[in-house]
Amino acid sequence: MSQADPVLAALIARGRTIEPRPHEDLYLALLKAIVSQQISTKAAAAIWKKVQALFPPDGYPEPAALLLLSDEELRAAGISRQKAGYLRAIADFAQQDQLDHAHLSQLDADAFTQHLTQIKGVGRWTAQMLQMFALDQPDVFPEGDLGIQNAMRKHYGLQETGRALLRRMTELAEPWRPYRTLASKYLWQSLDNTPDAE
Repeated sequence: MSQADPVLAALIARGRTIEPRPHEDLYLALLKAIVSQQISTKAAAAIWKKVQALFPPDGYPEPAALLLLSDEELRAAGISRQKAGYLRAIADFAQQDQLDHAHLSQLDADAFTQHLTQIKGVGRWTAQMLQMFALDQPDVFPEGDLGIQNAMRKHYGLQETGRALLRRMTELAEPWRPYRTLASKYLWQSLDNTPDAE
């Protein structure tokens, strides 16, 4: 990967080593991904703490318990009405045993995305974050992620916008196969705002 791309090689050389940290709880990872959508990592962490406080003693939002919470209770924790609906949809999906790690980790990227995007509020970006962080799949490239776009604009001097930018990014990422996940993590690290999907 480093030989194929001197810009990326420099980022890796300057960066901290990134270790894989897969975890099996796709349900929890999905809830956290929804909470952190469109807000800063710091804000997401603060809201997540408040959400955990709604589930004593251990802070784990069991699907059945989550489904019992009112919009008001979730809003008090900093969750918008729209996101509250998404969290309930995830809990409902989990209760139907649709988030089985063993099964989902066997799916290819497209099938995985198709399965998860059946859940209201879960789009391609969220599916990609789960593949990269919860499943630690090695070759995911989230070209739609703002952080990746900003990092590639900065380090590769990209001037394009819109579809042209996505095309150019995808071309640049080609030589990184089959390690595009790791390359993306180094790009985030270069801006120091890794999506906190842990």
